[in-house]
Amino acid sequence: MSKKIILPVILVVIALGIWLFLDNTNSEPTNLKTESNPISFNTPKKSAHYETNTPAHGSVLAAAPINIVIDFNFDLAPPSSISIIKDDVEYGVGDLQIDSDKLAMRRNFNPAAPNGLYKVNYTACWPDRSCHEGHFEFAIDHFLALNYQEINENEVTIKMSELMFKPRDIKIKPGTKVTWVNDEVVEHYVNTDSHPDHTYYPAQNSQALKTGESYTILFTTNGIYPYHCSAHASTMTGNILVSD
Repeated sequence: MSKKIILPVILVVIALGIWLFLDNTNSEPTNLKTESNPISFNTPKKSAHYETNTPAHGSVLAAAPINIVIDFNFDLAPPSSISIIKDDVEYGVGDLQIDSDKLAMRRNFNPAAPNGLYKVNYTACWPDRSCHEGHFEFAIDHFLALNYQEINENEVTIKMSELMFKPRDIKIKPGTKVTWVNDEVVEHYVNTDSHPDHTYYPAQNSQALKTGESYTILFTTNGIYPYHCSAHASTMTGNILVSD
C-alpha cells in the first residue's frame, strides 16, 4: 500500500476515535450514575398485618413522592407512626394520618428531598394498643427525569393502547389536566399504586373504562405519581412527574 493511501486511512481512524470519545463524554448522566454508583437496598422488615407500601421497597423515583403510604389488613390506631430518614435527617412532614377505613396510614414527604437512599421506619398499632415495627427503603434519583417526556401544555391526553399508556412517563407543571382515553376493545383502569390497595393518591383511581371512555384529573402538587392499570398491573404502568 502506498504512502498516499496509508496517510488518509490513518487520519480517518484518528477522527473516528476522537468522535467516539466526545460522544461518550456527552452521554446521558443517568447511565453513568447507574453504572458507577449502583444503589444497594437492605432487606425490608414487614410488621404484623402488613400488606403493601408506596413507594415500593427498592424502587428508584425520578422525584420526591408526595407521601409515604403503608397498607394493612387490620384496623390501625394511635400511636402508629412513620419516620423517613436519610443521613440522620427526617424528611417526613406533618403528622401521621390514618385513612377513614383505618387500613392505611400515611405521612407527607418533603418535596425538596435530594437524591439518595431513604429508610422508612414505621410502627403499626392496633385498637388494643399492641404495636409492631417494620421498615423498607427507596431512593430518589432526579437524573431519571431526563427520560421523561416533558409536556408544557395545560391539558394532556394519554392513550391506553396496545396494553400500554402512551406516553408512559411524562413531566408536567402544576395545574395541568391529564385525561386518559381507552383506545382498545378491552377494559382498562387508571389506578394509583400500590396494587391492589390503590392508596397512594386516591384521586387517581378510575372505574373500568370501556372503549372510547375517558378519565380526567387535575394535578396541582409537585411530586411523582406512579400508577398502573389494575387489569394489567404487571405490564401496564406509568408515571406522572409534576414539577414547576
